Amino acid sequence: MAVDIDWSNLGFGYVKTPYRFVAEYRRGKWSKGRMTTYDKIVIPESAGVLQYAQTAFEGLKAYITKDGKVVTFRPDLNEQRLTSSLSRLEMPALPEGMFMEAVEKVVKANKDFIPPYGSGASLYLRPYMFGASNVVGVKPSEDYQFRLFATPVGPYFKNGVKPLTLRVCDYDRAAPHGTGNIKAGLNYAMSLQAIVEAHELGFDENMYLDSATRTFVEETGGANFIFVTKNGTIVTPKSESILPSITRRSLCYVAENYLNMRVEHRPVTFEEVKDFAECGLCGTAAVLSPVGKINDHGREIIFPSGMYEMGPVIRQLYETLVGIQLGEIEAPEGWIHEIDVQDEEEQPADEQAE
Repeated sequence: MAVDIDWSNLGFGYVKTPYRFVAEYRRGKWSKGRMTTYDKIVIPESAGVLQYAQTAFEGLKAYITKDGKVVTFRPDLNEQRLTSSLSRLEMPALPEGMFMEAVEKVVKANKDFIPPYGSGASLYLRPYMFGASNVVGVKPSEDYQFRLFATPVGPYFKNGVKPLTLRVCDYDRAAPHGTGNIKAGLNYAMSLQAIVEAHELGFDENMYLDSATRTFVEETGGANFIFVTKNGTIVTPKSESILPSITRRSLCYVAENYLNMRVEHRPVTFEEVKDFAECGLCGTAAVLSPVGKINDHGREIIFPSGMYEMGPVIRQLYETLVGIQLGEIEAPEGWIHEIDVQDEEEQPADEQAE
């Protein structure tokens, strides 16, 4: 089908695509799973997701590489992280193979919405699960839905690199032994007031410190930190309440094995942040975004590299990882999952209800 999208001006938002995947968990068993064109969800008013925020999700992208292949980046790690999130929220694990089945079917069915190579855009995939049966007392839902939709998204950087300005946030993002290390919807709901306040004050994001002592760096509302020392060592904060970023893990491997850099994954005190040469935020959406300034209640920490453009080390990390994702640089074994979109499958007719 012909798709009328201006890829060069595509933002990071929702664009409806024709097909999505859905499977139901009822009476202790998963359905086979199917593709549908219907984008609405009908659930009871007392569904677990509505009453007690019983939901988890993931985010990954499909790209067209330099040689025209359609690929996803390390989807096995997204599946592993989703499994961990589901376990923590007392939700049933997916049947073996269903996650990748959903990824492949949704990418194939919506192949016309995969942005072309060189556009800076990609097809964002959102797998998620939620409690779908009646719950009034505080307990897990009995029924669930697993779904996956796709939407084309533009690049994080528009009109060049704009280093971010952060503020040290007075709110806590996650508690020790809490849910900060899983991708639960409730974690992001907790950050909404803080991010709205930050934007109103002219900041791009919040820097969260550990809730126990407020002396260690954790992450922002949706990204992990990467710091660079003055001698070029990569440092990433370590904490049991930080979401384990697949992008951070990949960047650290790239730093060590492609760029011969030293990497340290350890607790980082806020006091030492002022001594770093570069700072970046990493995640699926932006890969790696430079941070130029952090405001600590009026006291500013300005990084020598990154106020006006990416620092040299952050840029090297960013360009190498993006090159791997787009097939311009040879990838480590198992990192790139190719999807044969020419393998046509019969798609469902329009559905009026689920």
